[in-house]
Amino acid sequence: MARFALRAERFFLPSGPTGPGYLEVRDRVIVGFSKEAHEDVEIRDLEDAWVAPGLVDVHIHGYLDHDVMDLSEEALSGMAAALPRTGTTSFLATTLTAPPDELDQACAIIGNHVDAPRAAKVEGVHLEGPFFTEKHKGAQNGAYLIDPSVELLETWIDGCAGKVVKVDVAPERHGAAEFCAKAVELGCVVGLAHSDASYEEAKACVDAGATLFIHTYNGMSGLAHREPGMVGCALSTPETFAEIICDGHHVHPAAAKIVMRAKGFDHVCLITDCMRAGGMPDGDFHLGELPVIVSGGTARLKDGGNLAGSILELDRAVRNVVDWGIASPAEAVRMATLNPARSAGMDDVCGQIIPGRDADLCVFSPSMEHLATYVAGELAWQA
Repeated sequence: MARFALRAERFFLPSGPTGPGYLEVRDRVIVGFSKEAHEDVEIRDLEDAWVAPGLVDVHIHGYLDHDVMDLSEEALSGMAAALPRTGTTSFLATTLTAPPDELDQACAIIGNHVDAPRAAKVEGVHLEGPFFTEKHKGAQNGAYLIDPSVELLETWIDGCAGKVVKVDVAPERHGAAEFCAKAVELGCVVGLAHSDASYEEAKACVDAGATLFIHTYNGMSGLAHREPGMVGCALSTPETFAEIICDGHHVHPAAAKIVMRAKGFDHVCLITDCMRAGGMPDGDFHLGELPVIVSGGTARLKDGGNLAGSILELDRAVRNVVDWGIASPAEAVRMATLNPARSAGMDDVCGQIIPGRDADLCVFSPSMEHLATYVAGELAWQA
């Protein structure tokens, strides 16, 4: 039975940052935090490092030239194996708008996936599409956009053994509010996305059970003083969560700060929306069927130049919001761990350093440089 204690200067615990101290791990699982070490425990000294929960990415399509829509276990496993280098230890495998039969395959692969040692854990499916509208489709394939269908959702839930965690919808699509209510009954979190909806249409879906705004600002109707739109609904519904892509390209830091101040640091989720080019050199790639060029820190459609997901890594998003001066380290960590886990109903398995949980941990320097990742007590990546 492996037993050791990590000594570090600071630990981001549910009660808040504390330290210095020791976090004991026994047989992959967190035993607990203490100010003093037990005499019979191996000490692994991290010196002045800070230890956070493993990061939780609830919106990610691909990484290191793998993509969920490659429709292969090899691609999904490749993503999972590579993601600890970004600090991510749990993620939702995110699909794209595609023909229903391809989404059938994606769900089946995700549902049958078995987590591997030292790899990020696939916590379930995030269906981003196909229930969107044309105007704000972004890099979603317009050829496959349809009205929300409970029947299709039930098929996908069955196809992945109930692992559809999150499903997105544009509120102006026919039957959207009714779909939200039914999806919640089926155990899904509902996100609002890729939509030109009015405030009233978006609020009707929130009232029906939607609890999440997908990549806030991007792919949605903006805020105006006479028509608050989707952004206005996101900012004015305190019970909902707001995802945000903090790569410095999708959203201006000042706009990100507005979301954090309006929602509070307990209702904002840092996400990557990363596509297969994450971790790769610049060049030509595809997002689904759509050609993409990656250059200058962005991924853009060759046809039209729309942003096509990102190449952001979640540890970098954490550091960005601290460097921009819009969040403290503790607030940044919360937005990349507990908040996304809560937003997806997964905070019972990830997002916190709690006794009895797998020792999924992300180690930072005091300047928020990512130093190491542990998955279930095993060192999965080190700088």
